[in-house]
Amino acid sequence: MSLEKYRVTKPISLKKISTKEVEEDAKKKLKKLRKKLSDLQNAMYAEGKFAVLICLQGMDTSGKDSLVREVFKDVNPRGVEVHSFKVPTELELNHDFLWRHYIVLPEKGKMGIFNRTHYENVLVTRVHPNYILNENIPNISKVEDLDDAFYHDRMERINQFENHLVKNGTIVLKFFLNLSKSEQKSRLLRRLNLQEKNWKFSPADLKERKLWDEYQFCYEDAINRTSKENAPWFIIPADDKPTARLRLAEILLEELEKYDFKEPKLSPELLAHLDDFKAQLNNEQ
Repeated sequence: MSLEKYRVTKPISLKKISTKEVEEDAKKKLKKLRKKLSDLQNAMYAEGKFAVLICLQGMDTSGKDSLVREVFKDVNPRGVEVHSFKVPTELELNHDFLWRHYIVLPEKGKMGIFNRTHYENVLVTRVHPNYILNENIPNISKVEDLDDAFYHDRMERINQFENHLVKNGTIVLKFFLNLSKSEQKSRLLRRLNLQEKNWKFSPADLKERKLWDEYQFCYEDAINRTSKENAPWFIIPADDKPTARLRLAEILLEELEKYDFKEPKLSPELLAHLDDFKAQLNNEQ
């Protein structure tokens, strides 16, 4: 099966894209891929030339947290860093909107996962433009100052940000977990019906659900304007969690294998003395 159909290479309409795929034995297939992902990250770390930034976006209950847990559970914990961006702090608001993302980017040899990302600055803030006023931006004093051009300018700055990262050795891969409204309803009800899941529910979830169409518009616009060849978006059907996790892992492996990471070779001088080093260790008293 070609994975290219998930890559956004031309304008898309989310209403026309399926939210559900079910693959048999998805959990078993993912388990096999996790070992490959771990080996690949080890080689990437040893080579020390590239970092990987994996961006996850999706509506509430789309499965981002469990996806991170299941896809990356076999990767060396020192090789993966996960960051989830909540409401900006006072310190973060006193910097530009990308600052808090820039300071936690993965170093070379590591994978960084943004669970909710810098795209929140053109998604939730576009649905709730009053949030932007907290940034105290020059020439922005009221919600009416925040037109489409403002958000499109932000998207262009995001494109520039990602392009800068790519040119400096960070592989940027962005995934939208495409959840249906009916499946979100089922998952919210599950949180209410199962006592052990109650803690996940917030009344705010229902308020945000009422803004479903606004969020879909903002996601579609952002994806269409920021899916670039060097920092692509992939749209993953998210109604079936095991299959969504498998698809993301498949795409991630296929994209990273293009780089053919190689562990560095020992110098001829060291290679010539390997037997000597072994002898030293074997002859220890």
